[in-house]
Parts: sequence; structure tokens; C-alpha cells
Amino acid sequence: MQLREQIALAPYTTFGIGGPARWFAEIADEASLLEGVRLAREQGWPLFVLGGGSNLLVADEGFPGLVLHIALRGIEQKGDTFHVAAGEDWDQFVSLAIERGYGGLECLAGIPGTVGGTPVQNVGAYGQEVSATITSVRVLDRNQLTWSELPSAACGFAYRRSIFNSSHRGRFVVTRVSYRLRRNASPVLNYPDLKRHFENHPQPPTLAEAAAAVREIRHSKGMLLVEGEPDCHSAGSFFRNPVVSEALYDEIAFRAPVVVPRFVATRGFVKIPAAWLVEQAGFHKGYALDAAGISTRHTLAIVNRGGATAREVLALRDRIVTAVEQKFRIRLEQEPVWVAAESAGAAANLPNSFRPA
Repeated sequence: MQLREQIALAPYTTFGIGGPARWFAEIADEASLLEGVRLAREQGWPLFVLGGGSNLLVADEGFPGLVLHIALRGIEQKGDTFHVAAGEDWDQFVSLAIERGYGGLECLAGIPGTVGGTPVQNVGAYGQEVSATITSVRVLDRNQLTWSELPSAACGFAYRRSIFNSSHRGRFVVTRVSYRLRRNASPVLNYPDLKRHFENHPQPPTLAEAAAAVREIRHSKGMLLVEGEPDCHSAGSFFRNPVVSEALYDEIAFRAPVVVPRFVATRGFVKIPAAWLVEQAGFHKGYALDAAGISTRHTLAIVNRGGATAREVLALRDRIVTAVEQKFRIRLEQEPVWVAAESAGAAANLPNSFRPA
């Protein structure tokens, strides 16, 4: 493991924001990962494990400890199960699975990030969640310095959640994820945007056509990374879609002058699109606050308009959160992981970062 000092973190994130890591190392194998975790423990350094950098906001001051950048590679197929190293590019893996005739991930095409991040947030988009395909997750237990193969049932998957970002936040580092996919499956077309896309299609779409449609829809919303486009420097959806009680929803719907969109969550609860709440609170596409702003294509994405600082992004975040809470009594939750000196404990030690829809 080669240790480097004062490495800028901004280039390792899709936001393009953030100061340097005091110490930094690329991790290409599990032995190096164990070495890095042990070193941080022995030296008393804060530790952050970095993946694709697509769901991070790094403080302007950087991170005062050791950053381990996961670069583990390898994809092995056994029957209908794919064992994929945490550092593999997610969208490239989705394309590979589809090329081999396997369904289950087609609606998750076009999402930037690395494979190791998918179980952390139970990544989902356009009618699919990755937890429906995950059979196990190989992890390093930072507390015990031991390796484990956690079955899906032990991961505590829920909407945008798992044990990795909730009850056991910071304890595990993901090194491999196993997915059981469906050979010759028909694509899932439950999401309204996808249904509209294929409503005049002469025949049922293929998996490849469905994935292409998802990428096209994501692009139209500024949720596909295309270098050079003004909205490409972001962490995607900045806020989670809030899950609220039926009673609160009914109260909001009664007072709202327009129909309030909703999706079924669990019994007695519904999900309200965060983008709708942001818009109704007065924040439109293209809204700007200094060098931070809202995407010109999607109100849920905060973007770096050029030279933005983390402080500016947080100022815009706080303005939005306050306005939504005052109008709807709903406090929006930030999606991207905050990486800073004050988050140098367990909160910073999430496995590979990832951007959901």
C-alpha cells in the first residue's frame, strides 16, 4: 500500500468540490485494505473509505485522516449469480449483465458510482431496487478486523437504507457484492416515465432497450453524467423522498392548490416526491445561490455551477430545507454523505459512495 499526503479529493467526486485528504492510498486488493484499516487504528487517524465519489460532499478543508480509495476489480459469474468487486463501475456492470441476457438491473442503468455502494443505500430507480437481486455482501468488519459474507437478510434493506448506513454505520467496508439475476427476463416497466416512453412501442422492449430508455430519461433530467454539460457536477438527488403519515399527507393535500403526488410506502404511510416539495417551496430549475445552484433539468439536484465551495452548497441546502419545513412541516434529509473533520467518526466511514436516482 502506497501512502500519499495532501491529495485533493475534489477530482475524486462528481461534485468537484472539497479540500485534500491528509493521507491517501489506492486499495487494489483486500490485503491492502486490511493494512490501511490497521494503520489508521494504530496511528489514531480518522478513516474514510471512498468509492466512486458520486454521493459525497467533501468539506472545503478536506479530511484530516486517511482516505482509502477502493480500486478492487473483478467480475465472476457462476450460473445466474455474479460476484462483483466493490471497485467495479456500476453502469458498466449493468451493461455486461444485459449483454449476457440477464435482467433485474435494467432500470438501474446510467447511475454513476461503484458496485460497493449499491448495498449501502439499497440503490433504487424507476421501479427496481438492488436489494431484490443481492444474495450476499462480502465485508471487512472494522471492529474485529475479520472478513464476513453477509447474506441479504442480514443487511437490513429498506428504502434507501441498510445496516451499512444506519445501525452499523461505519463498521463494515464492502469489498464484493453478489447478485442473482434472471436469465432472459422481461424488463420491468412499472415506472410512469418508462410506461410513457414505450406506450407506442410496436412490441415489448428488450432489456437493452429498457436500459437505453432509462439512460435517456436520466439524461433529460440531468441525472446522467455527461462531461461538459452544465449540470454534470452534482451528487444527483440531493434529498431523499420523504415518507410521511397518511394523516400528514391528507393535511398537505387539503391545503395545496394542486394535486399532491404520492407513492405507496408502507401501511399508513406514503412517499411524497422531494422534487415536488422543493418546487412548491419556491425553488425552480436553474435557481442559483452564489456558485451553487439547482440543476436546469431537475429540481432535486444541487449543482456546482463552477468554482462552488462546500459552504455554498450547504447554504443552498439549508435555505431549501427551511423553506420546505416551514411550508409543509416536512424536514428533508440530505442524500450525499458529508465528509469533514466533524464527521471523522463512524458517520464518515461509509463504504463506497453512490448516487441513487
